[in-house]
Amino acid sequence: MQATRLDTARIRAARRVIDPIFLDTPLYCCEALEPHLGCAVSVKLETANPVRSFKARGTELVTSLLTGVDGRAAAVVCASAGNLGQALAWSGRRRGLDVTVVASRSVPAAKLDRIRALDARLELVDGDFDTARERAAAIARYDGVRLVEDSLDLETCEGAATIGLELVAAVPSFDAVLIALGGGALATGVGHVLKSLAPDVEVICVQPLGAPAMTYSWRRRRVVTTGPTDTIADGVAGRRPIPAVLDDLLLVADDAVLVREASIIAGMRMFLDHAGLVVEPSAALGLAAILEDRDRFAGRHVVTVVCGGNVDPDAYRRWIGVS
Repeated sequence: MQATRLDTARIRAARRVIDPIFLDTPLYCCEALEPHLGCAVSVKLETANPVRSFKARGTELVTSLLTGVDGRAAAVVCASAGNLGQALAWSGRRRGLDVTVVASRSVPAAKLDRIRALDARLELVDGDFDTARERAAAIARYDGVRLVEDSLDLETCEGAATIGLELVAAVPSFDAVLIALGGGALATGVGHVLKSLAPDVEVICVQPLGAPAMTYSWRRRRVVTTGPTDTIADGVAGRRPIPAVLDDLLLVADDAVLVREASIIAGMRMFLDHAGLVVEPSAALGLAAILEDRDRFAGRHVVTVVCGGNVDPDAYRRWIGVS
């Protein structure tokens, strides 16, 4: 493999730092999905933890480095579409850190309420995630605190990469993995491990048509920024890819595909009807990709990473048509 920021030895070591409650999440073949999709689908369930997303694998690494040898707690700030903020608040509270989360006012209320419940200071801004990212960076500069930037901070990628170790250890083997693509921590982390230890597995990244910046960047092999996003998958709705993260992604992704909103909703409904799972839109991107290209996956064994389950209940019922 060419030069990359990620290191497999560090990723293995990360498992000793991350709270075990976030490790070894369920992985199982969901037989009920196969008749409807034409392929075997195994589910890596990253919602089965206290923050209901994979993000705490990374924040556990970040926060483990932030308490000094004198025992004094540090202050940290991050921008979040909801899940990173919850994860940083949980990991920070566990270690006595002062956590500030900056989020857009458009973030689902359920996510914001959970951040507050985890004792983080929450600042809301008008605009989207990238606006929140700018504000978090300003707070870090003015207050002299640590800025935790998802995907750019290597710990967020290598924490997510521990999912890849668990996939590689799975029996039986699988043909492809479908990964939600937003900032890139999950895709680069899991992709790095798979290409290092199971290179025959196809790594396919999935993004909404309404938030295509990283996919466009991957396809053109250079950073492409986009205008305002338009997708219910708020967890992956960024406009400005990080160059270093794109460099890592170019080394490990075999493909990056875009899916329609209707397919995302159909995927959410399939998870509910056939797996009994309530998932956020970003977590349904893998099923959406299968639904839009059934021939590609026919007869194969595919893993989809269910990356989050934090969703506004009212919006969820409206999307999937249940009362």
